[in-house]
Amino acid sequence: MMVKIFVLSLSSLLLLSACGAIDNSHSAYDEANTGYGKNSGPVGLSDDTVSGDGGILTLFGGDREKSRGGSGIGVNSYLWRASLATLSFMPLSSADPFGGVIITDWFTPPETLGERFKMNVYILGQQLRADGVVVAVFRQSRKGDDWVDASVKKTTSVNLENKILSQARKLRFAARVDTN
Repeated sequence: MMVKIFVLSLSSLLLLSACGAIDNSHSAYDEANTGYGKNSGPVGLSDDTVSGDGGILTLFGGDREKSRGGSGIGVNSYLWRASLATLSFMPLSSADPFGGVIITDWFTPPETLGERFKMNVYILGQQLRADGVVVAVFRQSRKGDDWVDASVKKTTSVNLENKILSQARKLRFAARVDTN
């Protein structure tokens, strides 16, 4: 019961503070990069700030060097960008870079039309740590005209978390190589 209240409260809060920095105009499929999403990274964002070069962090006096590690926003910027890149094949319902929450809309893979998936990603802090990202995966199967909740293997969430962490490490390494 408490989980339902928390999820409903969180969803309501996210709806009130929707982020307009994400471009959802890409198609669901483009096999060129990730096998699903059009882009391998978040659309319209640079490596330095939340909303592009000289964006919102600069507007409020954010330090460009500090934002690289995530201290300019509420969460680690590498985890944030890696999460968006990993989920780029799914339509976004909500994304809050200050609270570190990404919520996707339902997505039906073309190879399994009888089921659909939804994911919530929670980035828990400003440091790039193994426990800094949590992924919740929801699955539904079609029964007649209705969608019925179905179980998801625990390894699915863990595998997505590991993929996000791996991508975040690559982004951090690339940023360090660029600055040297």
